[in-house]
Amino acid sequence: MEDARALVGHETRDDAAVYRLSPTEAIVETVDFFTPVVDDPYWFGRIAAANAFSDVWAMGGRPIFALNLVAFPVNLLPMEVLAEILRGGSETAALAGAPVLGGHSIVDPEAKYGMAVTGLVHPDRILRNVGARPGDQLLLTKPLGSGILTTAIKRGTATPEQIAGVTAVMAELNRAAGEVLAASGSVSALTDVTGFGLLGHAWAMAEGSRVVLHLDAARVPVQPGALRLAGQDVVPGGSKANLKWVAPHVRFDAGVPLPLRTVLADAQTNGGLLAAVHPDRFPAVVRLLADRGVPAFHVGEARAAPDGAALEVSQGHSP
Repeated sequence: MEDARALVGHETRDDAAVYRLSPTEAIVETVDFFTPVVDDPYWFGRIAAANAFSDVWAMGGRPIFALNLVAFPVNLLPMEVLAEILRGGSETAALAGAPVLGGHSIVDPEAKYGMAVTGLVHPDRILRNVGARPGDQLLLTKPLGSGILTTAIKRGTATPEQIAGVTAVMAELNRAAGEVLAASGSVSALTDVTGFGLLGHAWAMAEGSRVVLHLDAARVPVQPGALRLAGQDVVPGGSKANLKWVAPHVRFDAGVPLPLRTVLADAQTNGGLLAAVHPDRFPAVVRLLADRGVPAFHVGEARAAPDGAALEVSQGHSP
């Protein structure tokens, strides 16, 4: 980055861009949109907006406003559908504490929706997906499996309970988790788990931090039914591609079965935050998250990397 004010760019595949405005203030900027992951247009709007906002909290920032991004097949779907999508996005933005101030729309054969979100952060308090140190403990705030379950929805095989469960997980804002982790002063590295799956985002953290991240697969939370569906090959193509891409960097224990490896690589929509936390502060951070109603799953630790950055995945060998 040639501009000294550009504090975070694309070099480490981080969650958002950060640009310094003054010694005490920097802009956090992110954009995200996608095709429907659920059938209900209102909940699609809620989920897409929550996914866009997440990247600001993953940088330790505070969102201040958003712009809608809309592609819609006006000749194929009634405008009431678009109204419901926008209603869902607006309600999520209100929950995030940031108004929607406009946006852009185009006619497209396939519906797409998302947001560009602008936030603020102190330049000295940016949380990045790099910086994890040996000894740091890893926590995750949401269960995996949304890519697999939304594939089951598209194939018409998901149960009503699975649809309700995965919708709630995807629509849940990462606001409380992000605010607690940013305020704790105990986080070495932070990212949200989205399209590259837990393994992909963990590898970016390990590579950028030059550490080994050890994950205990037995501790990683999984949404009900996702592991069984993975064993039946109800898996999106993106999740399979994730596993193929990251596999050369992962040392799997022989006891970690293929369906579980697939879940660990499953592409998530508005997944949880993955944080590397100072070991002495880890119990206190978990308590602070619990006080805000946020689950914190202890899924591994960072270790020194004498042979180079890597991921290790064990089955039942707790950190």
